[in-house]
Parts: sequence; structure tokens; C-alpha cells
Amino acid sequence: MTIESFIRTIPDYPKPGILFRDVTTLFNNPRGFRMAVDMLLHPFAGRPIDKVAALEARGFILGGAIAHQLSVGFVPIRKKGKLPGDTIEEAYTLEYGEAIMELHNDAFAEGERVLLVDDLIATGGTCEAGIKLIERSGAKLVGCAFVIDLPDLGGRKLIESLGAEVHTLCAFEGD
Repeated sequence: MTIESFIRTIPDYPKPGILFRDVTTLFNNPRGFRMAVDMLLHPFAGRPIDKVAALEARGFILGGAIAHQLSVGFVPIRKKGKLPGDTIEEAYTLEYGEAIMELHNDAFAEGERVLLVDDLIATGGTCEAGIKLIERSGAKLVGCAFVIDLPDLGGRKLIESLGAEVHTLCAFEGD
């Protein structure tokens, strides 16, 4: 079995012409979910990681499982207004407009090594905001891990241009 075989494609969601890659079918399958967590961790095996950060919202599912596997802390990076404490924020560009991601300002100690996780990399804007928040907090990015890459949207190239290591499990052409 491959990771792709666990991912459902839903045509015309959330709007006509889009092929939505649904990872909930991967999460719902014990074998697939375990395989994804193990494969996301594999390239970082033996490297020191102090915390796992994940991007809202499906990234939280993977990030929590990976943090548990590594026996390290988990840090959520959320959309503006969702975290209760003092935060730092980073704006990023959407297809039509701008959004803001936030991180608790005390989420990381200076120099902590962080693995950033999400389910999918598309244009890379959310991930770029996450990387900037991690680095502004004084932590060091170890790398970024995603289940799915949509290479036609250029996110991987953007994140690699920032000097970040990117690991993905599969790629789907198109949007």
C-alpha cells in the first residue's frame, strides 16, 4: 500500500475545478495513519528535535502524533484570535487577500530545535508564516514535513528558497 492509496480525492470541492485531497481517509485508517507518521519522521531520525510545531488544523493531528512518537512537546500555530495567551503574529498572502498566523510568545525556549508539520503544502504561504514565527521566537527550524505536495502551486520551492529542508510523502499534479 502507498500513502496515495489512503487519500481520497473529492472533485469540485470547495469550488468547481478543484480536486480536494482529503487526508481524513488516511487518518481514519490505522495502518495508513501509522505509516504516514513513521514516514514523516524517517528523514529526521537520530536528529535532535525538542518540539514539534504544526499548522492549523489538520497539521495538529499529525503533529500531535509525531510529538508523542518523539516524546517531545507539541506547539500549535493557529489562525489569528485562536490562542488565549500573549502571541506573536505573522501575516501571509492568500489567493484573495491576507491572513495572520499566531504562536504563543513563550512556546519555545531560545535555541530549541523544531520540526514543522502540516498535511499539505500548496502555495507555501502558511508554512512560510510558521517558519518566520518559529525563527522570530528564537527557535531553530530542523525541517518541514508534509503528507502531500502540490508541486504545481510552488510551495515546496518557496520553502526551500528560505533554506528549509522539506520532506513530503507524495505529490499530486494540478491544484
